[in-house]
Formats: sequence, structure tokens, C-alpha cells
Amino acid sequence: MTAAGARADAAPLVDGARLWDDLMALAQFTDPGRPYTRRSFSRHYAEGRAWLAARMRAAGLEVRLDAAGNLIGRRSGRSGNARTLMLGSHSDSVPDGGRFDGPAGVIAALEVARALGERRIDLAHALEVVDFLAEEPSDFGVSCIGSRAMVGALDDDMLARSGPRGDRLGAAIDRAGGRVARIAEARRDDVAAFLELHIEQGPVLEARGIDFGVVTAIVGIARIEIELAGEAAHAGTTTMALRRDAAAAGAEAIVWVRERARALAVLGEGHFVATVGVAEVLPGAANVVPRTMRIVVDARSERRALMDPFVRELKTEVERIAARERVTVARFAVVSDSEPAACDAGLRAVLDASVKRRGHSAIAMASGAGHDAAFLARVAPMAMLFVPCRGGRSHCPEEWAEPAALAAGAEVLLDAVRRIDAGGTAA
Repeated sequence: MTAAGARADAAPLVDGARLWDDLMALAQFTDPGRPYTRRSFSRHYAEGRAWLAARMRAAGLEVRLDAAGNLIGRRSGRSGNARTLMLGSHSDSVPDGGRFDGPAGVIAALEVARALGERRIDLAHALEVVDFLAEEPSDFGVSCIGSRAMVGALDDDMLARSGPRGDRLGAAIDRAGGRVARIAEARRDDVAAFLELHIEQGPVLEARGIDFGVVTAIVGIARIEIELAGEAAHAGTTTMALRRDAAAAGAEAIVWVRERARALAVLGEGHFVATVGVAEVLPGAANVVPRTMRIVVDARSERRALMDPFVRELKTEVERIAARERVTVARFAVVSDSEPAACDAGLRAVLDASVKRRGHSAIAMASGAGHDAAFLARVAPMAMLFVPCRGGRSHCPEEWAEPAALAAGAEVLLDAVRRIDAGGTAA
């Protein structure tokens, strides 16, 4: 059963047309020459957030920017001692990105708050709609800036990083409305549950005709930088047997990464992918045997039990290839390594029940992309709901999700929030 074809007796809980109109309105805050581009800390980003804040206020929410620059709309609960149910995502984009990655989660969360207000449904818990600051990789080389700060994971070294114009991340946060001198105040210990709606960013749901994905875990991501050093030589006069070709060795390593990732992916032990998206050859001349080759491996898995052996095996294989090709391993470094974040089993069960209650279908699936939810999982139970996207495409102008699917996702969130508030899970 598709999202548009939910059971006939399931009356609409949210205003799907309003949700869609807001999503399309937010998309207009973009670099006009590069739709849809709304980079964090840019003028278009600030304008979009000002519009979002106005929409939050129009929904009756108390709006503020916390010390980390997160935009928060709050609806108080009946009980002054109850903790907070938090919904949200991010409104920034990658260059030439889409209209749905991030914004769909923010607008769906806002629609949940509006629906509660219009139906005069008072929750025991407070409800917060959050637009996290700078989820996408920023000009300062840091992603998930707002959610990191909310869990105490934005350190002084990150705040001191310089951007392309020579300014520091801390100063940029202040310009965005934060207060870096008091950034510790952004940390939260009152969140009972965090839910994030997001487009899948992959093709599985659409291909299988499934309405929703209930996320099991958000992958950990390891990035490994490898530099192989050989010897530059004339491409016409140096015989094949005497070459020390760094690029040939690097190419073998790239093929090994692909084949090993394929093998791990079919084991049935969890999501695993690996990609070489950076390959730099020097000196880069057609008639010169390459002196060096630098590659960067991006490996992602929901299980450390798959990731750790992969990194060790990669190092061993690179050393073996280098010895055979008579080159040296000038650098093998794990430059970043984030832990996987498991979604809370109780919240997953609530989402599953809410999906069924609304007459839809769902499967369990891992998220191969990073999200703010991964950081919120450090301080609160967390779960994510995936909505299909056309062709699995994301981070591009052609990114698309159907209006009915997004409205159905917001209804599932609303149903889940009410269940959690009534004691379904979380305190």
C-alpha cells in the first residue's frame, strides 16, 4: 500500500498542502544561479531561517536561538517537570543540493506542532521543533555543528577552525545568532526522545514499493587517507619491468576496496559500503610515470565488527601491493572515524505501530548517511523515519519526494508523538 493509498478510514491528521507549500517556499531561499543552494552561514541561509522563525511563531511556538545557533520552536507541556519531545532536522544544503534533504524534516516537525495546536491537544511533555545549525559539511570543515554543540561534542579546536575568508567557526556561530562564550548552555539533558523524518537518499523504498523505512542505526564513517610514493620517470623510455608506478599501485588498492566492500555487503551482517572518491596523481603529466598517488577511502557501516577488520585488512593489502609494485606507503592514516549510532528499540517499535495504525507499510533499514540524530543519540533515545525519494537521488537539484508521502510521514510522526507522550516509551 502506498503512502497515497492509505486505508480509507484513516482521516488526515495534518494539512499536507500547507506542509508542501512551506517546503516549496523555503526552497526559494537559494543562490538563484545554483538552485538549490543554501549553505550554512550564508545570506540565503539566514533569510531562510528568519522565514522559518516567523512560521514557528505563527504556529504559536516560543522561538529562540540557543547558544550554538540552533533555531528552536517550543510548545510547553502540561507538566512542568516533564522532559522534552524533540523533532527536527536542518535547513542548510550542499552546493547544488535539493529541496528535501533536511528541510522535509524541519517542516514536517513544524506541521506536527501546528496540528497539535489546531486540534487543541495538550501534551504532558514539552514539544520542540529544531532546525540544527549547519548539518552539512561547512566551510570550516565541520558538519553537524548545532547537534554536536547540543551534546557537548563541539570542542575548542573545532571552534577555532578557519574558513576560506580567514574567519573562525566560533565567530561565524556568533554572527548566526549564537553565543559561543556561553556555548555550554546549548547542552541538553532534558530530551526524552528525538525523532527525525528524512528522505531515504537511496533507492530501496521506491524500488520495493514500501512507504517508509524505520531506521535501525546510523552508520559510523571512517575516512582513510593513503599516499603511495614511487618514482617519476619518462613514460616512453622506462621499461615496464623497471617502473615504480605509484598510480598503478593506487589503482590496485581502489579495486581491492570495491571488491572487499562487495564481499562484506553480502554477508548479511549489516550495512557496509566503501568508496574511493579522491584519487590524486602527481606530477599528473601524460608522458610521466606517476611519482605519487593519494587516495581517500570513505567506509561506512552500522557495525564496528565490520569496520575495524576492514581498516586492518586495507592496511595489510596496501602494504602488500606496495611491496609488489616497488613503491612505499608514505602515509596510511585514519583521518576521521565516527561511531555508529543505534536507534532506540522502543522508539522504533512506536514508529512501526504508528505506520501500521495509519495503514502504511514499512521495513527496517540502516541509514548510510550521517544525520544530526546520530549526535542526539548520545543524550536521548533517538529514532528516524525514512520517506521514499525518486530514483534514490539526493544532494542534487533533481531530488524529489512526493507530497502525499511527506504528509503521510508527518502523520506518522504526530501519531508517534502522542503515543510517546501517553507513555508508549520514554519518560
